[in-house]
Amino acid sequence: MYPQLIDTHTHVHFAAYKGDMDEVIKRSLDEGIGMITVGTQSSTSKKAIEVAEKYDGVWATVGLHPSHLHKQEFNDDNEFDPGKIKTRTEEFDPEYYRELVSHPKVVAVGEFGLDFYHKPRNVEESKVIEDQTAATNLQIDFATEFNKPIVVHCRDAHDLQYEVLKRAVDEGKLPRRGVVHCFTGSLEDARRYIELGFMISFTGILTFSDEIQRIAKELPMESIMIETDAPYLSPAPNRGKRNEPSFVKHIAHVLADIKGMSYKEVAEQTTKNAIEFFQLDM
Repeated sequence: MYPQLIDTHTHVHFAAYKGDMDEVIKRSLDEGIGMITVGTQSSTSKKAIEVAEKYDGVWATVGLHPSHLHKQEFNDDNEFDPGKIKTRTEEFDPEYYRELVSHPKVVAVGEFGLDFYHKPRNVEESKVIEDQTAATNLQIDFATEFNKPIVVHCRDAHDLQYEVLKRAVDEGKLPRRGVVHCFTGSLEDARRYIELGFMISFTGILTFSDEIQRIAKELPMESIMIETDAPYLSPAPNRGKRNEPSFVKHIAHVLADIKGMSYKEVAEQTTKNAIEFFQLDM
């Protein structure tokens, strides 16, 4: 399958699709939309691979999301609410992930990074920052060892996130760099990441945020990828509904309008970017 579009960040293997995951995947693939389903902890990383194995046009990533470093409960404040999210305390275990990352369907390490928005209330802030930074550095080293790009999760922490990534690059790590997914930082943040060699990925937020649209307009297309982050953050006109990979086409249409390009041009460029960045086997 050579896709017309690629949803570069979805969680189609999550429980939100428990009753119809295969139908959702097939619906996207039938529209010529490939996808990368992203692991967020040990169990979902393994599940991502199992799902990717079943389909031509589906790939996986493995990694430990910062929200899974400490036990906590929270409601994710986005347009699709799957209910209270509960996490357990988990550490990044390189030996466990070593078995996963060598799978031919695994194209990146992540998502991981810094999240100062969802902080566990029962843990000191300094401890949260310390643990998230340590887990980020561990996974940077892991990705470097296996020559994989990284998928960076960053929320309300771009200054420190940039410092951590720049230090790694300056030390000769991350030869394949990474992508800052679900980008919601400033234009200055985006430009700093791009100068460092990173990609910027936009979600459905692009379809309803004037600020994110202004940022996307200023960035080079060669540095942009698109994603759904499904089941969350459904783009217009599907806000409030469960998201799915096929909805990435709405993001591509809005990006085309912002850039003054045709939909076909945006689809071709973002797909090319994804294939080259993740080194997808077509």
